[in-house]
Amino acid sequence: MRLNRFNTNSINVRGGGGGSRFPGGGGGKVGCGTIVIAIIAALVFGVDPMQTIGAIGGQEQGQQIERQAGAQTEEELCTSNQYALETCNALGSLNETWQPVFQRAGVTFRQPTLTFMAGRMRTGCGAASSAMGPFYCPADEGIYIDTRFYDTMKQQLGAGGDFARYYVVAHEYGHHIQKLTGVAAQIRSLQQQRPQASNQLQVLMELQADCYAGVWAGKNRNLIEPGDMEEGLRAAASIGDDTLQRNAGQRVNPESFTHGTSQQRMQALKLGLDSADDTQCDRIVELR
Repeated sequence: MRLNRFNTNSINVRGGGGGSRFPGGGGGKVGCGTIVIAIIAALVFGVDPMQTIGAIGGQEQGQQIERQAGAQTEEELCTSNQYALETCNALGSLNETWQPVFQRAGVTFRQPTLTFMAGRMRTGCGAASSAMGPFYCPADEGIYIDTRFYDTMKQQLGAGGDFARYYVVAHEYGHHIQKLTGVAAQIRSLQQQRPQASNQLQVLMELQADCYAGVWAGKNRNLIEPGDMEEGLRAAASIGDDTLQRNAGQRVNPESFTHGTSQQRMQALKLGLDSADDTQCDRIVELR
């Protein structure tokens, strides 16, 4: 996907947990598969990743969790490696795409903050670790990414390519949209009222975020290159709950799903891409 270079005046970026200077032209190497193990633990066993944030570091009382980030400018953070550059380019494009949508709808728009993680740090949602993989924190409206995750995604999940990486950013941005529109708050409220349906409600929220990711790409169809859609669909399929459970040697257990099957995730992404219409994503989340 041929995204324009980011403009530091139109994005909010910061470093955290020791900064984001990783070796190599990509995101560096990940030892022992720690990131993918954490993701599989969350998705395979039906754990909402947000529930694990505050608990991280709980067994390390007295130890310093948050590292001091270097005084790096947004330019330095966004150009520390190729993955960081791609992520900032995606963030800039997402802001430019979604802000007019909110303005036309008469809904207040706020840009999310992108934080490049490396290790452990504190967020508005509590203590967190980059081993959790990318996530969105509604409390501080922040997207958190350790760019080394992209190497893990390629090497261990078989989902490489720039569009696959853009899909990750756009999905987390989708959760920001849900925060701004109030959908996230409605889902959380329903989960408290109907705890037995908590996982199913979480699946709906994740699929809508996938759809929003597709809408962003659909609204920028002129920038899409051959093979991009295949990369995105492959990435969506690789992180479906059923696929992750099979790959982990687990029995497929729909009751534990928190993000949707591979087929559901691909369908949601494709719905957004084909329609380029965010209102189509509302069909996924029908709150009753």
